[in-house]
Amino acid sequence: MGSVCCRQLLKEGYEVVVLDDLSTGHAEAVPEKATLHELNYGDRTGVAALLKKRNIDAVFHFAAKALIPESVANPGTFFDTNVASGISFLETLRQFGVDKFVFSSSAAVYGKPQHVPIDEDDAKNPVNSYGETKLMFERVLRWYAEAYGWSVVAFRYFNASGATEHSGENHDPETHIIPLLLQTAAGERPYFEIYGEDYDTPDDTCIRDYVHVADIAAAHLLALKLPKTAGMKAYNIGCGSGHSVREIIRTTEEITGSRIPVKVSGRRPGDPAVLCASPAKLQRELQWQPLHSNLGEIISSAWNWQRRKNIMAA
Repeated sequence: MGSVCCRQLLKEGYEVVVLDDLSTGHAEAVPEKATLHELNYGDRTGVAALLKKRNIDAVFHFAAKALIPESVANPGTFFDTNVASGISFLETLRQFGVDKFVFSSSAAVYGKPQHVPIDEDDAKNPVNSYGETKLMFERVLRWYAEAYGWSVVAFRYFNASGATEHSGENHDPETHIIPLLLQTAAGERPYFEIYGEDYDTPDDTCIRDYVHVADIAAAHLLALKLPKTAGMKAYNIGCGSGHSVREIIRTTEEITGSRIPVKVSGRRPGDPAVLCASPAKLQRELQWQPLHSNLGEIISSAWNWQRRKNIMAA
């Protein structure tokens, strides 16, 4: 997501400085015209040295530990990285007067929804430490906005997906449904695993709200262009409706021309049947529209990117 947003910023004439320790990121994903500093954002001395050299007007914060199973098994490192190091980062920014901040939050702050689509004011009950860290950092940012006059926007992502010409999903390990399906279609995996087919949905599989990364990047640029006013606002980034696991499998088979073998396993703990966002607030206040988030375009763009990646690796 960060690399997609970097390219959009550069296209619109902004100067971009990238801070990444590359623990899970990829240096080659950083656009050539952006400046990369290989540095952990919790390193106060290193970040301060950078801020002494560069005049930063606004910060987009994309980084976090995000693997859900790991967050359940090893919550300490999630609180350390996502919250403790994050606060160190905020304090260094405050030292240098940087007070416009856009945060990548998550639908995981809601936990099991009380109703769908989910509104921003709905109850927040995370079911894993990843969601808890995102919610905690949102609360920290709210206090910074109130006490120090920061201008803060938090975007709660609902299944960022798809790819652009230059950027796609490249995780290790891979846990996201669309790249897993595409890897199976390409013969890189023996089968795709469905976790539960006994949900109260039309085809008994989970339904999720998928948003193209280009549309998410567009929301970030809209946030950047907002007048700098003290306070914090949170927005869902979703389409208001979703697609089931079976529907995504069928669409992926149609686009790739390959039959995808599947294996059905039991439910994963904490998986709700339906998870969809109401984007009404984002559409109303920022005039945002999901222009690229139909399922066919999402999967086609991801498939095209993966094939280009495989050709380059061959």
